[in-house]
Amino acid sequence: MPNAQRYHLTGRAMKLVLALMAMISCTVVANLLLKIGGTVPAAQRVILGQFGWQTGVGAMVFGCALLLYAWVLRVLPLNIAQCFTAAQFICVILASAVILSEHIPPVRWFGISMIFLGILVVRSRFAL
Repeated sequence: MPNAQRYHLTGRAMKLVLALMAMISCTVVANLLLKIGGTVPAAQRVILGQFGWQTGVGAMVFGCALLLYAWVLRVLPLNIAQCFTAAQFICVILASAVILSEHIPPVRWFGISMIFLGILVVRSRFAL
């Protein structure tokens, strides 16, 4: 493969990885904001009297994740993209433990490891 063509594929793969990482990050942030916005005291519930401003921001961040995912789907087959984006489930659970101090029981750790192994299996069979 000529160097110019190899660089092009590497550049495309890098954009894809960055887009997936950004999409997953947006999903994590959006989920945290929704949780925080849904649990604010009644006096701070500015959206329909039910949710804090964080809920509105969380919805907008989900919108950003949606746009990134739509771009990813232009590049990857849906079945592959969905496997890679399963990492968002792991990241949201870990973020809830770190940021919200939520407890992760052992059985959930087992589930997280199964998701991670599934992503590794798909990654081993698909070259970016």
